[in-house]
Amino acid sequence: MTVDPVPESVGLLAGAANSPVILHVPHSSRVIPAAVRVDILLDERELEDELDRITDAHTERLAAIAAERAQVSPWRFVNRLSRLVVDPERFPDEREEMLAAGMGAVYARTTHRKALRPADFDSEPLLDAYFRPYARAMTDVVADRLAATGRAVIIDVHSYPTVPLPYELHGDGDRPPICLGTDDFHTPSWLTARAAEVFAEFGGVGVNSPFAGTYVPLDRYGTDARVIALMLEIRRDTYMSEPGGPPGAGLEPLAIALAALIDELS
Repeated sequence: MTVDPVPESVGLLAGAANSPVILHVPHSSRVIPAAVRVDILLDERELEDELDRITDAHTERLAAIAAERAQVSPWRFVNRLSRLVVDPERFPDEREEMLAAGMGAVYARTTHRKALRPADFDSEPLLDAYFRPYARAMTDVVADRLAATGRAVIIDVHSYPTVPLPYELHGDGDRPPICLGTDDFHTPSWLTARAAEVFAEFGGVGVNSPFAGTYVPLDRYGTDARVIALMLEIRRDTYMSEPGGPPGAGLEPLAIALAALIDELS
């Protein structure tokens, strides 16, 4: 198999050779390359405020602690760039429901639905430079785990604000401390049930509210049952000061719980 080199925008941290688990951390970074920044309409203060709201702060650190605590080290696939560059978890076409909020693979609007980029902005250069290389790299990592272990288990690590933001299409739903995003094909019921047990101590676990679904590379999506996936959405007040403040005492217990889930999946 010919494997493309991992793009600079991705941090791939190898785990144990026999681990099928991939911790995917797509929204933890605030980094925006200068060439991308010039097309963003916000001033510096507005941009910092937007990054506070849109970034899943400290999720990379949470994944790192979980990897350290796990008996069988998982693989980690970390986006090194802000989701304001591209959002690697969106569909890059009309299948993406967040297009209705101006937040497809390349965002046109902010969390408060203000203009983020010019109305005539051409997203194709960003998709070519960042989105497609990222997708290829994740596809290769999943293929590698399948070849090595016969399965791949993607745990998608996210966070979300306590109070709904205007961009949320389903912001009127429940906002439990822990939300598990599932997929009918790729998330077996036993995985949802076990994850709910592992995270029950944090004050409540919900499923697919306020955010639903989970990330699977498109070449495996809906066709390869050896790829299983779960999205872990953590309400931010459980582990940090909102909107963009430091982590708190809840971070390490959450990471330890994630490590326990990783070990069961390994």
